[in-house]
This record gives sequence, structure tokens and C-alpha cells, in this order.
Amino acid sequence: MEDDPNPALGGRKPYEVAEMPFMYSKAPRKCHTTGRGYTHLFLSEFFTGRPPDMPRAAIEALGLGLDMSGGRAAYRLSPARIGDGMIRWSYDAAGFCEELERRVTANLGILERYDPQIGFFLNGRAVLTMACDDVPDLPGPPVDAPFKEVPGDLGRMVMAVAEEMGGITDYPWGCGRLGETHPPFGCISEMTAISDSPTALGIAASMGHEIRMVKDLEARFPAARAALEEGHVFLHVDEVDEYSHQRDPMKKIAVLERTDELMAEYFSDAERIVYFVDHGTSCVTGEHIIMDVPFWTNIGGAPAGAGLVPLDRVVESLFE
Repeated sequence: MEDDPNPALGGRKPYEVAEMPFMYSKAPRKCHTTGRGYTHLFLSEFFTGRPPDMPRAAIEALGLGLDMSGGRAAYRLSPARIGDGMIRWSYDAAGFCEELERRVTANLGILERYDPQIGFFLNGRAVLTMACDDVPDLPGPPVDAPFKEVPGDLGRMVMAVAEEMGGITDYPWGCGRLGETHPPFGCISEMTAISDSPTALGIAASMGHEIRMVKDLEARFPAARAALEEGHVFLHVDEVDEYSHQRDPMKKIAVLERTDELMAEYFSDAERIVYFVDHGTSCVTGEHIIMDVPFWTNIGGAPAGAGLVPLDRVVESLFE
């Protein structure tokens, strides 16, 4: 939930405006660890003590249950506008994502000989897997970048969609194949991950945990409450980051406050809660903020005031 001071809020950050009485009262121990630039990098080290040994697209393919057998490659597709020699990431894709999905699906025939499989998720984002040797190194969001041509038939598909939609397309990045997986810390060997994000779900799946894709924020909380009867739960609220990318501080404030209300409704009796974030995201610039990040908890003996806790030691330190 970290952010930059926002002129629209009188120089305050959205979380400084949001009313979140449950979090402040339920998680009184305030600690910090090291943030990472992307969710998969943070979560892998947080839950296993090691960074991931596979690219984001392959992780997300696991989260979506796509076919990665036989050395298939995965490609993360994100809505973008191509023009004037630039790739500009489109966080306003909610207004055209249905058409974008139709156009991408209609042009998959260009890739027919590679046996493509695709899974769409939030606002036109997708993961594509196929039996292809091309694993290009391409720029990824959230920072706009000079245009780099996508090679081969995948590039033909990307540009065909852009031609049909006036420069809008799903641009690939984070490409690659499955790699080595890492076991989770033994203290969280039984866990259910609940999210609308294949990134978070893919990391959990790579560790052998149960995953549940729940797109609606309101539905995630009762699902998490039910899962808590079976073991540990990782409940992921991706909207906080998404509204920051949209540069909408009022939406960010609203989702922080609603999250707090839902936590109070479903988890007021929870014995152990840890709130944690992977990085900040600015409602001013729309970009990630790489920083030391907070984790707040009600676990007695948590290392509050003990300086920065190494990311690969947070979970074990808390359970100790």
C-alpha cells in the first residue's frame, strides 16, 4: 500500500487518508523487510527463502493451469499501445479488454503450428503457452519503453492485433520455460493461496500448495475464511497495486478501507495475522517504488524495532 505523497490528497499518501481501524488495532507490531520489483520475486523468497528459477510467464502459466509439458514456452501478454517508436502500457484496458481478447483469440491461428493455449485474466492480460523455441527478451511493465520488435510468428500475431485495434495489442514479456521449483518453509507446508492473480497463484502452485482463483474481491474473504479451517492461508489483494498503476488514489483509498472492513468481518478472531507487501506503487507516476517494505502482525515476539529483517528470514522469524 506504500505510495508517494499525492497533491490531490494535500501531500498525503492514500494509506494515510484511508480509515483502517482493524489493521491498526489487530496488527500492532510494525516491522520492515526488503522489497522486490515484482510480485513473483518477492513471494518466492518470502515463502521459500530463494528467488524463483523460472520467468514470470512460466510461473503464471502454473497459476492458470496452462499446459507447460514437453518444454513448452510461456509468454505473459499485457495490454499496450504501440506507436511513435514506444510501448506504452495500458492500465485503462478495462474499457477495451473484451475486444482485445476477441482480437487476440481470432489471431491465434497465426500460431496454429505451435499448438497455442491461452488464458486471459484481469483487464485483457493473458498468458500464452506453445511448443516454440523463441524465448525473446522483451521490455515489461510498468515503465513505458522503446518499441522492440517481437520475433517470428508471435510478432506477426502481436502486430496483426495492433493493426486491427489502432495500435492497441497484447505485448509479450517475461517469457520462458519451467525451471527448478523450491519447497516452502516447513512451518507453512500446508497452505491455500487465494487470489485473482496468476502470479501469486503460480508461486504457490510451484511450492505444491493448493490454489484458488477468485476474481471478485468480496468473494475472496469468505473463501479464505473457509480455507483457514484447513491450514494456513495466503490471501492476496492485487487491487491495491492495480489502482495505483491507474493513478487513481481515490480507488486505492476505497479498496484499502473495504479490505479492512472485510478483514474485520471475517478474521476478527484470527490468532495470527501478517500483513505484508512486495513493493510500493505510486498513484502519482503509476510505477513501482522499490523500497524497504512493512510487514505488520499481531504475533507476539515479532522482531519489531530490531531493524530490517532479511526477506528470506521473515516467515521463519515469525514462526519461531
